[in-house]
Amino acid sequence: MTDGTPSNEPVGARFREFQAGLDQPDGKRHRQPRRRGGDGEQLTVPPADFASYYGRPVLKPPVWKYDIAGYLFTGGLAAGSALIGAGAQLTGRPGLRKVGRWTALGGVAASTYLLVHDLGRPARFHHMLRVAKVTSPMSVGTWILAAFGPLAGVAAVAELAPLLPQHGVLGLARRLAPPVGNVAGLAAAATAPALATYTGVLLADTAVPSWHDAYPSLPFVFAGSALAAASGVGLIAAPAAETTPLRRLALAAAAIELGGGHRLERQGLTSEPYRHGRSGRLVKAGRALLAVGTAIALVSRRSRVLSAISGTALVASSVATRFGVFEAGRVSARDPKYTVVPQRERLAENRSTTQL
Repeated sequence: MTDGTPSNEPVGARFREFQAGLDQPDGKRHRQPRRRGGDGEQLTVPPADFASYYGRPVLKPPVWKYDIAGYLFTGGLAAGSALIGAGAQLTGRPGLRKVGRWTALGGVAASTYLLVHDLGRPARFHHMLRVAKVTSPMSVGTWILAAFGPLAGVAAVAELAPLLPQHGVLGLARRLAPPVGNVAGLAAAATAPALATYTGVLLADTAVPSWHDAYPSLPFVFAGSALAAASGVGLIAAPAAETTPLRRLALAAAAIELGGGHRLERQGLTSEPYRHGRSGRLVKAGRALLAVGTAIALVSRRSRVLSAISGTALVASSVATRFGVFEAGRVSARDPKYTVVPQRERLAENRSTTQL
């Protein structure tokens, strides 16, 4: 009371009333009007807009730079290309096999550079290899990258065998390189699905709201994006006569990515960054480019021009999607509502379930 006299209302009742105001699902603090005494006087506290202490984020935003967004793209490109290279090897398409293997090597080399550059010191990458922790997506991903890289390198270098002399020591290397490259190519393809999807698991394993709540969808989005990017490079660089499987693969990639993206944008409040702002524009651009690239791929037949246009759109869609997802996480970490409001909603739901 304002005159300093103690209230006759029990302290416990007043605390419960105040706590009920804090548990409103819209993230605002409310206090119901309370009648004082019997004179009909009411005291109402107006609702306050939600804000964190001193306007600071509840979570510390990710320290990753845009190197990691590029890493997400190049890692997926390498994985998808390894799968295409292995498929071309098994179906007798040497031109497509060569493109797939060299793209896989280029992608994993770029991924390693971007990861080391973000870490700041190359020794930090080496230090992560000193421990293998299956419960850590970062540790598992480091080992996947370390295993995939040499295999992709051996498979790609084997494509140089026809350039070697036919006699002497180099002639022996010329004869041994193709079978060794075939084994390495298949082994790289075996690890490629893990490389394509572990980054989605890695992001979802953080406390960043828009990443964490998307854990059922991100691996599928990244898998589809990886196949789309690799198909795009194949359509651009491989002989037109060998690209027929890539058109079907692009259609499958679009189905996987668009299906995962549909769920990604309907996960509640934390899906807002995937629909609005800069991150939302990138995600929408990725979806549009994927649809356009897939449609052109299906009608391009053996047209080099249409194949190049389709491939460019597919690669660009993968870039936009990866950077959009990365930016959405940064946005959700900066805004406290994406952390606190879902927590209060879950708390209220748990309390109602307990009461039942």
